[in-house]
Amino acid sequence: MNVKRIVAKTSREAMRQLRDALGPDAVILSNRAVDGGVEVLALPAEDIAAMAPPAVDEPVVSLSHRARMQETLPEPEPEVTIKRRLIERVAVPTEDSAQLAQSVISEIKSMQARLESQLADLAWRDLPGRDPAGASIMRDMLAAGFSATLAREMLETLPKGDAEQAQAWMRNTLMKRLNVMQSETDMLDGGGVFALMGPTGAGKTTTTAKLAARFVVRHGADKLALLTTDSYRIGGHEQLRIYGKILGVTVHAVRDAADLRLALSELRNKHTVLIDTVGMSQRDQAVAEQVEMLCQAGKQIKRLLLLNATSHGDTLNEVVQAYQTRGLDGCILSKVDEAASLGPALDCAIRHELNVHYLATGQRVPEDLHLANRQYLIHRAFKTRTLSSPWQLDDSELAFAMSGIQSIQRESAVALG
Repeated sequence: MNVKRIVAKTSREAMRQLRDALGPDAVILSNRAVDGGVEVLALPAEDIAAMAPPAVDEPVVSLSHRARMQETLPEPEPEVTIKRRLIERVAVPTEDSAQLAQSVISEIKSMQARLESQLADLAWRDLPGRDPAGASIMRDMLAAGFSATLAREMLETLPKGDAEQAQAWMRNTLMKRLNVMQSETDMLDGGGVFALMGPTGAGKTTTTAKLAARFVVRHGADKLALLTTDSYRIGGHEQLRIYGKILGVTVHAVRDAADLRLALSELRNKHTVLIDTVGMSQRDQAVAEQVEMLCQAGKQIKRLLLLNATSHGDTLNEVVQAYQTRGLDGCILSKVDEAASLGPALDCAIRHELNVHYLATGQRVPEDLHLANRQYLIHRAFKTRTLSSPWQLDDSELAFAMSGIQSIQRESAVALG
């Protein structure tokens, strides 16, 4: 079988060469585009006569008939179009291509984050020369334990002036934004039901005893009742019962919302009821159940959150977010005497707009409980700043700290979003 192969730039040229080589009755076997033009395979008419008839789905077309049809057939697509179609075929999404695309996107995001971090670093490096007053505020607030978020908010509203004026403005602004209970008269004389909440070790039981002593001094033991939901901790109920025995106040234990509703119904004639709740981690799902139990008690319960002043700022922030799902009526700062810095606790109270009722400073009942004072708290927050602290930042390190914090917050926002 003598198969003739002809390659030409166009179909017309291939047909002309094929007619000259095999005659007008030659049979075309295939016609396809190749690099440089068109490839045609054909057989002479005499070879076809000796072969079996062609299949129905692949009719044999004579060269003369194909030549007549060629006038109506479109020209082969140019090389650029063929390559474009090949690229489109390769670009069909597959598992490997999706992983490659994800890798490229991740690399682009990483480059963007590095670029933004470098730009932020340059901006904060330029801050001392561009705004010395703002740089001093930022440095002092971070050193005192306040968050970078609050420090940036302060910096955005800082009026023009020298460093000394900026320091005075900063402290006055912090005092204005810090909400405190002006007088305990409304709380002691108004009465009601109060629940002290917070994580384990925050000092809820001792603080409950301190508040109970204040109520007894003003209204008498028969006007006060104590409740505890702490049925988990060994000796938790016993500790409050001892305090109640000293004060002459009865102590009731409740386990669930039904017990709480029943107890409050029986104590409806009491002027004040204090509830010592069970302590648990802010990451425990039971926190939401505890809050819901207090909300379903059938009577309005004012919830006061105990904030341990010795805790890290991020920990305090998690505590507030966990316990304020149904709102809070205020907070009490505990272990103030043990805290190296009050900045994190005050920062948390300011940002979450919590009303600070009392400061707990020790274990003595009832002496170590004091009414919150704005001026004292802000003064104490900055007074404890010391250059000997291993966490003290140098001016040259401020840019690294701020740009790093911004990068962490940006990555967290991307992860959450």
